[in-house]
Amino acid sequence: MANTYTQLYFHVVFAVKGRANLVSSTWREQLYKYITGIITNKNQKLIIINGMPDHVHLLIGMKPDAKLSDLVRDIKANSSKFINEQKFVRSKFEWQTGFGAFTLGHSQLDTIVAYIKNQEEHHKKKSFREEYLDFLERYEIDFKPEYIFGEN
Repeated sequence: MANTYTQLYFHVVFAVKGRANLVSSTWREQLYKYITGIITNKNQKLIIINGMPDHVHLLIGMKPDAKLSDLVRDIKANSSKFINEQKFVRSKFEWQTGFGAFTLGHSQLDTIVAYIKNQEEHHKKKSFREEYLDFLERYEIDFKPEYIFGEN
C-alpha cells in the first residue's frame, strides 16, 4: 500500500484454559521467544510480551493489512502446539477461547510497556479477574460475566 502510513497498537490479553497456572517460569522465556517468532513471521511487530502463570499480555504494532483476530488465532494455536510438543505440561495445554484487545495511541506506549513489564508486581495487588474486568470497564466494552470467565 504505497503512501499509507500507520501506527496501530494493540494490547492483547489471553488466558490459559480455566485460568490454570500452567505457564512455568522454567520455560516461559522459550514460550515468549516462540510467540515473538510467530508475530515476526506474520510481518508484525512485538513491542513487549510478559504475563503470569495463567495469562499473557502482548503489545503489538500492526500493519493495516493484517487481521488481529487471525494473528491471535495463529499465536494461540501454534504456541499451544509448541507447549504440547515440548511436553512442558503433563496434560494437554490449551489457551482459553477468545481474547481481549485494546487499542492505544503512541503517547500511551511507555505506560503500557511499564504495565506489561511489571506484571508480577501488579498482580500482588490485583487478580487477573480484577485486571481483566477493569480493562473491559475502562474501555467501555459490553460483556456478560458468564462468558468472560467460563470454560468457553
